[in-house]
Amino acid sequence: MNIKKRLNKTRILRKKRTHIKVRVLSNRPRLSVHRSNAYISVQLIDDEKHETIASVSSRELKEKGTKTEVAKKVGLLVAEKAKKAGIKEVVFDRGGRAYHGRVKAVAEGAREGGLEF
Repeated sequence: MNIKKRLNKTRILRKKRTHIKVRVLSNRPRLSVHRSNAYISVQLIDDEKHETIASVSSRELKEKGTKTEVAKKVGLLVAEKAKKAGIKEVVFDRGGRAYHGRVKAVAEGAREGGLEF
């Protein structure tokens, strides 16, 4: 159990560190990814106004597939919502997770949808 606690603690510290860098260094909206064991959710956040511009979750999707395929579809949907809001450039916040698997699939889907990181 101590290993799990330590790994979670280091992930949270990594998340805070990257979150601060993203907020300080950029004036673009932040594309924030939250991954759980079953679902993935993405928010487009304006940190200057402290408001969520758009959000998409895999719970909203009716389509089936692997978790990675669903994550890519979530990325495409958030890119569509960003286009409707007039946003083309964002900063990718992976939430302390490794850029691999479902997190990478969200980024690829958002890029295919027209967002630039």
